[in-house]
Order: sequence, then structure tokens, then C-alpha cells
Amino acid sequence: MKILLLEDDVILQEIIEEFLVEQGYGVESFFDGEKALDAIGKNAYDMLLLDVNVPNIDGFEILSYLREIGNTTPAIYITSLASMDDLKKGFDLGADDYLRKPFELEELNARIAHIVRLYRLQEEIEFDGMKFVPKAHQIFMGNTVIEMRQKEAQVLEYFMRNTGKIISCDEIIENVWNDEHVPTHATIRTYIKNLRKMFEKEYFDNIKGEGYRFNIV
Repeated sequence: MKILLLEDDVILQEIIEEFLVEQGYGVESFFDGEKALDAIGKNAYDMLLLDVNVPNIDGFEILSYLREIGNTTPAIYITSLASMDDLKKGFDLGADDYLRKPFELEELNARIAHIVRLYRLQEEIEFDGMKFVPKAHQIFMGNTVIEMRQKEAQVLEYFMRNTGKIISCDEIIENVWNDEHVPTHATIRTYIKNLRKMFEKEYFDNIKGEGYRFNIV
């Protein structure tokens, strides 16, 4: 499980990172909000730990932007801001939890574990000798790991949970995009084209005039 940590206190960042690594998590740490946001755009993370008062782009702005573009990665604020207004703002922006400094490391660990259980972040789907981890956006083929974008993983997960069923572009949009920016049918076809390229076998049947069907041979 891969965690992004945004914390501009050098000592606290090192303490948190060392503790989380000891718990078995992969951690990438950042002091600067702009660099953290850039990393989120380029990499897949299972969870975000965000301080608020950091250089360039603050933690509130980061999560507001991510939720606006449809990024649903679970996020916990770890901040010294303790007012009820700040707490409410954090949750209104889409945070999954809010931890006030100072805090015990074991409390942070417990809150992370709770979110992992809540969102089934470590859930795996096995098919045709492969393993798909939806929340990690990864497919494991033997010793090979295929990395995918968040929406690609969500589209694939929807097909896998509806194996054998003919699914239209409209159904994919309704169930994967929710109230976010609605893509065109051409965009959906591009996602499926990209997914097809990831596999040696053909798992997607194109049912003319109806949609697509995912079959595990």
C-alpha cells in the first residue's frame, strides 16, 4: 500500500515516514504542496496524508482540486489547525479523517487501518492467473506489474464485477463517473482500447450497437 505524506516539518515528516515504513507501508514524502500535487498527477497512491499549512499550495487547495477532477483517493488531514471551522472545512472538501497535532503515531496507524477496511483498499480480484488490485490501480502478471490510471482501474473493476453482462457506454458513465465531469462515448471507447492493450488475450467483446462484454476465458 502506497501513501503520500505531505508535511513541511522535517523532523515530524521523518518520524511519521519511518513509523509507517515499519508498519509495512510504502511512503513518498513531500515538503511542498505543489510538488506533492504534481506527484499525485503522475503516480497512483492508496492514501494521502496532508498537512494544511505547507509551501506553495496548501492542503485544503490540494484536496479541493483533486475532488473537483474526480480523484477519490482517501485522504487524512494531519494538521495543527484545531478550530471547528477548519475541521468542518476539511470534511466538506472531501477528507476521510482529520487528525489534530500533536497525535500519537499509533492513533494515526489505527485511523489508516480503519480507512483501509472501510474502502477495502487491499482487496484483490484474481482472474485467469492474474491479480487485479483496484485501489492500487495495478495488475500483477507473474513478476510483471501493470500500472494504470485511476479511471482505467475503475472501468476495469466495473466490468469485472459484471462479467458476462453487456454494458453500454452510458452505464459505464453512470456508474463510474457519478456526478463528475461526464465523458463522451468516444472517451469511454478510448479507455477500453487502452485496457485491451494491457492484456495478451482479448477479454472485451464489442457488441455492435449495444456496448461491451467482459469475458474471462
